[in-house]
Amino acid sequence: MCSPCHVERQVPSFSLPHLPGPHEVEGEGAGGSPFTGLTFSNLLRLCTSSFAFLQQLHAHLITRRCPPTHSLHHLFVRSYAAHGRLLHARRLLDRCGGGGGGAPLVTWNVLLQAHSKSPSSAEAAILLFRRLLAGECPAAPDKYSFTFAIAASSRGPSPAAGEALHSLAVIAGVLSDVFVGNSLINMYSAFGNTDDAQRMFDEMPLRDVVTWTSLLAGYLRAADVSKAEAVFQEMPRRNEVSWAAMVSGYVKAARFSDALRCFRVLLRGEEAEPNEAVLVSVLSACAQSGALEQGKWVHAFIRRSGSPVSSAIATALVEMYSRCGDIECARQVFDSVPRRGLPVWTSMVSGLALHGCGGAAVELFRRMLDEGVKPDDVALLGVLNACSHSGLVEEGCAIFDNMVSSWGISPKVEHYGCLVDLLGRAGRLRRALEVAASMPVEPDAAIWRSLLSACRIHGDVRLAELVASRLACYPPAERGGSLVLLSNLYASARQWDEAASVRKKMAAVEGEGTVPGCSLIEIDGAVHEFLATDRRHPCIITIRAKLGEVLARVRAEGGYAVDTSGVTFDLEDEDKEEAVAGHSEKLAVAFGLMSLQPGGPMRIVKNLRICEDCHSAMKAISLVFHREILVRDKARFHAFSSGCCSCGDYW
Repeated sequence: MCSPCHVERQVPSFSLPHLPGPHEVEGEGAGGSPFTGLTFSNLLRLCTSSFAFLQQLHAHLITRRCPPTHSLHHLFVRSYAAHGRLLHARRLLDRCGGGGGGAPLVTWNVLLQAHSKSPSSAEAAILLFRRLLAGECPAAPDKYSFTFAIAASSRGPSPAAGEALHSLAVIAGVLSDVFVGNSLINMYSAFGNTDDAQRMFDEMPLRDVVTWTSLLAGYLRAADVSKAEAVFQEMPRRNEVSWAAMVSGYVKAARFSDALRCFRVLLRGEEAEPNEAVLVSVLSACAQSGALEQGKWVHAFIRRSGSPVSSAIATALVEMYSRCGDIECARQVFDSVPRRGLPVWTSMVSGLALHGCGGAAVELFRRMLDEGVKPDDVALLGVLNACSHSGLVEEGCAIFDNMVSSWGISPKVEHYGCLVDLLGRAGRLRRALEVAASMPVEPDAAIWRSLLSACRIHGDVRLAELVASRLACYPPAERGGSLVLLSNLYASARQWDEAASVRKKMAAVEGEGTVPGCSLIEIDGAVHEFLATDRRHPCIITIRAKLGEVLARVRAEGGYAVDTSGVTFDLEDEDKEEAVAGHSEKLAVAFGLMSLQPGGPMRIVKNLRICEDCHSAMKAISLVFHREILVRDKARFHAFSSGCCSCGDYW
């Protein structure tokens, strides 16, 4: 028997007063041994949760000079692989039984299977399979060998290895096996080759639910939702994995209503019960679309099911309530979780940041540290965002400065972006520029846009010109509204010629890289979508008439004045006013005033940053119509009430 591959440390957690010798392991046992009658399999079952025990057992057998039988080799290879110690397992295979030549194929397959499940072991799995082909094992590779090797190849850098294995499977006569076929479908799908995945599916003589689900997942991975839907409808039988894949696919394609519809169909049928993946996906659909009532309905279903709330579901619930505007319910869910892992803490901190509760977010972050939970880069990003949105400069800088020294985490572009935004909003523009210019990685366009926005807020024209020149190097789709910001800054500084020059540049690139504004509002459990200048809604004529009435009233009673500074095209003043009046969030508010009962809050989700004019309009509407309006834009929540916004006009 070979050595236990360098026992990493001595763990005196328990002692082994007596272990059976070779004759006791292979036979019926010997008198006087407390392990009499136990097989070696029984012994190794004790090792499933303790790597230290496995090493102690291995070392004991070496000192007892136990004969290196195939069964012992196999059991130890399997046990080391089960603990993820693949190097240990490979050394056993290499050193035992004459360089591994005596190990049976089942042992090789155990090791291949373990490598196929490890994201970083694809190359090692292919090398193992090559050794099989070279004859290091007495038996030729079988269908299981091919299945595991193909699965590992799907995690490689290219499809070349998988394609070669496909050819070898044809030669070996195992291509008709359903497991081999499923692995090939997964492999081709992993590299975006849905045509070959479909061809493999069509050629398979036998298919099971995994076959269908593999093809379904392949189309969803390629963002071909229509073909995925066709596969899903044709499936003779669907299981929890199939339903989870379809719901998740809808969410990734931003088809949130379809995800919720699919979930309802699942509940009405008898094919499967919603598993954790389904529930997390459908809660994500509610969170992203702002569908609070439907999110509450899903939460009620989870409570009625009586199943324990896992960490993943708790995290999804906190995120759903936070992103739907109900931060108090999010906190209630958070407080009800008995054992909180890092994802739940991160979700709550990020939720508080989204609502502009910077002080509460920092306090919760410190409490997390006090309870011994170490942050990761995502948690740190959440608390830095909280500091940025609330102007907590000293706290944010301290957290950023301690990232490496306290938690061993190197800042990424996103963390630097938070720091630049934090400093810029606070008026420390030169310091923000120094941070952006001295980053160890190239700043992205978002960092320069953030600094340009800060220059506009604080009226620093010269620095804005410098930042705009940096932004000019990026594609239009990444520059966003940088020219609008610069033009508005020139106009505020009464530099009319410069403003006109920028306007000409804006006209030249009009529409290039522009993302249309989109707003969502939930009415009676249905999510309604509005685009800027929308004409698709069946009630659009009535909605526009209502919006006209609303804007006329807030002009007369709420002091609202149209701000057309954000209009990027050369239009007459009247046309500019019409353009901003058609913004998607205004249409959503008008529809909400038509459809919702008086007095209740109105919740809107927008995909872009809310513009200055819409921000002013929402404040006036909340005052005149006595309504609380919650708007979640790209960066944060704005809670409008009695003519004021929770952001304090700091966004």
